[in-house]
Amino acid sequence: MERLIIIHWNKSTGPEPIIQYPPQSSYPSKELMLKIWAQHELNMDKSMIELERFPGDEDKKYISLIQDFENELYFLVLIFDVQKKDVDIITPDILATINKNLLELMNTNKINRAISEAFYTIKNFNQLESENLINFFHDKIKYTILEILREGIISKDELTHKLREEYGFSTVNIDLLLISFLRENLIKKQLVAGSKECFLLIKDLSFIRVPPKSLPKDTTDEKIIKRYKKEYAKFYANYDSGKEIESKRLFNFLLDKEVFELIKALRKTDLSVNDCLIILNNKEELFSELLEENVIFESKSLVFLFSDIRFIKFVPYYIMKKLNLRYEKQEISLNQYISHLQYFLSTLESEPNHLNYSII
Repeated sequence: MERLIIIHWNKSTGPEPIIQYPPQSSYPSKELMLKIWAQHELNMDKSMIELERFPGDEDKKYISLIQDFENELYFLVLIFDVQKKDVDIITPDILATINKNLLELMNTNKINRAISEAFYTIKNFNQLESENLINFFHDKIKYTILEILREGIISKDELTHKLREEYGFSTVNIDLLLISFLRENLIKKQLVAGSKECFLLIKDLSFIRVPPKSLPKDTTDEKIIKRYKKEYAKFYANYDSGKEIESKRLFNFLLDKEVFELIKALRKTDLSVNDCLIILNNKEELFSELLEENVIFESKSLVFLFSDIRFIKFVPYYIMKKLNLRYEKQEISLNQYISHLQYFLSTLESEPNHLNYSII
């Protein structure tokens, strides 16, 4: 996405651009804004319309969402490169949430930061799932939210308060922050009597070492294959995934973009040592560390993936015990306690034999 614009429809003078991000670009022409309005008029049953290959702007694609706010009409307009297929999963309900959040902050000193956050939320929304999940560990505030949600059900107001008062995040745009949690189906939003809007963690995130999908190709030197299989059997015979996750030894590898790129490349084929170093930006110490930690395997200047590192999503049944303790301490209400507990019980009843995790 190239740009995000909020436009107000003035009943007397027509479209009036209010704010955009990035801020340095000029606003679209009035002719284009009227064209967008006309498309909304022709498609009154749809809140979101698309317009592309506009004369003079053939390389741009426009998506506009119309929304009524305090009896005034506004458009949230997104501008994309027409050649890129990066808007398929953006849905009207997601854009409506973002737009409403922005309009509520329109006349406050928070609007500049909010529109910047909105821009990157939409821009990053179409990332590959594995790349998107990295953000939950990379982004300090998202990881803090995940840690809070691991304690069980929490109201929206209490979550915002905790982030501000206990963790020092002074400007919190909670609706935008939680969009990625909802997209990945990590949380469920639920109205609870006495607490209004609450959030339940229904899937937790972690990472795990798994064997590669395939061993070195048959065309590889027989001695290399023999040594690889011997080391492979020895390592996985004594491997304890629980201890490794607890110690977070793989954590830094997972968050290192160069390591992540190398792993993705080695999933497809073996590489030369030189090719690996190029991907790792010539960090020989990092290459040696990956060898030492049995992430990669090297023989005769050929490198193979020895251990893949994957994200794992799982149902956090461990929260049930925490809910009991929190209710006993009167940290959550009876309605909150029952709401989260009922979710886990219904999941167990509906899918008793189903795996409660998925490896990504």
